[in-house]
Amino acid sequence: MWNRLNKSMMFCQMMFGLSFYGVMVILTRFFLEDLGYSEADTMMVVGAFSSIGPLFAIAGGFIADKFLGAYRSLTISYGTFAVGYLLLIFGASTTNVPISLVGIALASYARGLMSPAYPSLYKRTFASQEDFENGYPVNYSVNNVGALLGQYLFPMFVLVIGFHGSFTLSAVMATFALITLIVFNKPLVSVGAEIDQKPVSVANWTAFLGLSAAMVGLVFFMFSNMDIGQNIVYAIGGAAILYFISLMFKSGKSDALKMGTILIMTVLTTCFFVYYGQMMTSMTMVTINTMRGDLFGFIPIAPEASMAMNPLWCILAGPVISYTFTKLEKRGITFSTATKIGFSFILTAVAFGILTLAVMNVGADAVIRPETFLLIHFFQAFAEVIVGSLVVAFILSVAPKHIENFSVSLFYIAMALSGIIGAVFSTSIALEKGQKITQEVVQTVYGDYFQLLTILAVVMVAIAFISSYVIRKMLESARREDEATLVQTEA
Repeated sequence: MWNRLNKSMMFCQMMFGLSFYGVMVILTRFFLEDLGYSEADTMMVVGAFSSIGPLFAIAGGFIADKFLGAYRSLTISYGTFAVGYLLLIFGASTTNVPISLVGIALASYARGLMSPAYPSLYKRTFASQEDFENGYPVNYSVNNVGALLGQYLFPMFVLVIGFHGSFTLSAVMATFALITLIVFNKPLVSVGAEIDQKPVSVANWTAFLGLSAAMVGLVFFMFSNMDIGQNIVYAIGGAAILYFISLMFKSGKSDALKMGTILIMTVLTTCFFVYYGQMMTSMTMVTINTMRGDLFGFIPIAPEASMAMNPLWCILAGPVISYTFTKLEKRGITFSTATKIGFSFILTAVAFGILTLAVMNVGADAVIRPETFLLIHFFQAFAEVIVGSLVVAFILSVAPKHIENFSVSLFYIAMALSGIIGAVFSTSIALEKGQKITQEVVQTVYGDYFQLLTILAVVMVAIAFISSYVIRKMLESARREDEATLVQTEA
C-alpha cells in the first residue's frame, strides 16, 4: 500500500502542518499585541485565516481541473506559502499591517490552491480506492504531527526568536516541501491525471496568473475589511453551491443523485466545522484568559498553545479510526459516512459539554487547568479525524470524474463557511481591552455560549442519522439507474 510517492507527499503534508499551524497559533498574539487589534477583530482575522483558504479551494479545484492539473497546482501552492511567510517576516520586523495582511492573503490563497489538488494526486499514488480510503486517515495523522509540533513549539519560539524568526522557520519548511515535489516531479506526474501529463498552453498560464492575482487581491481586501469580507465569503460559497446544483440538473439521473449526496454531506460538514473553528477563536480566547499552570504539573504549555492538544490526539485518532473501521468491515459491520458523522457529533457534544461544565464551575480565581482542555480536545479530535478524512474519501468515491476536483472543493467550501460563521458567533464573547477576568464573567459570558453549542450538537446527532438514511436510499437508486443503463447499453 505504501510507496515512496505517497510517503514523499506525506512529508510535504507534515511540512504544511508544521508551518501553517505554527503561523496560525501565533497570529492571535501577533494581532493583539504587535498590531494592536481588539479581541473581536482578532478573532475575525484568525477565523478568516483558517477559513478563507478552504474557500478558495473553489478556485483551486477549477484550476487543477481546467488549467494546470493537480501536480502543478500543488507545487505552485508551496512556493506561494513560502512567499507569503516571507512577507509576514517583513511585516513583523517593521510592524507593517498591510504587508502582514498581504502575507496571510498569499498563505490563504496557497491553501486554497493546495486543498483539492493534494487528495486528488495523493489518491493516484495508491493501487486501489480501498488502499486510499484506509491510508488517508494515516495521512491525516501525519499532517497533525506537523500541526502538533507547530502549535506547541511556535509560542515558545516567539519568546526566543520573535514573530519574525518564527515566520522564517515556516518559510524554510514550505521551501523543503517545494523542493521535495520538484525532486519527485517525473514519478508524480506519471501517476497523475491526463492534464498533469500534458504541457500547459500560454492561454492557460495567462488565465491562471490573472485569476490568481484577482483572488489574492480579493483576499487582501477581505482581511482589510472584515465586515464586507464575511459577506463575500457567504456570496462565493453560495455561488459555488448553486453552480454545483446547476451541474446536477445537467447530469443524468445517476450522477445527479450522487451529487445530491455530496450536497447533503457538505451541509453536515459545514455544521461540524463550526465547532472545529471554535478552537481557533472562542476556545483560544478562553485559554488565554483562563488556562494557567503546566500540563500534569511538569509539561510547560502556553495558553494559546492549547490548540496543540488537538493534533496530539489526532495523531492517535487517525490509525485508531482506520484500524477500527477496517476490522469492523472485515466482520461485515459497515457504517455509512453520514452515520460516522453522527458519531462525530456525539463526540463533539461530549467535548463541549465538558467545556460548559468547566466554565460554569470555575473557581473564584477564574482559572481552568490545562488537563481539562486536554480532555476536551480528546473527544473533539476523534470527531474531527472522522469528518476530515472520511468525507473527502466519500466525495471522491461518488463524484463524476470530470468535476472530481471541484467536487472535493465543496468540502473546503464547507470549512470556509463554517469558519466565518463560527468566528461571527465567537465575537459574542469578545471582551473589551483591559476588562478584568472574573468568576462571574467566565460563568455568564462563556458558560451560556458553550451551553448553547452543546445543545445544538445534540440536535445535529439526530440530523446526521436521518441524513444517513436519505443518502443510503439515494445511492441505492443511483446504483439501480447505473445497472439499467448498463443493460440498455449491452442490448
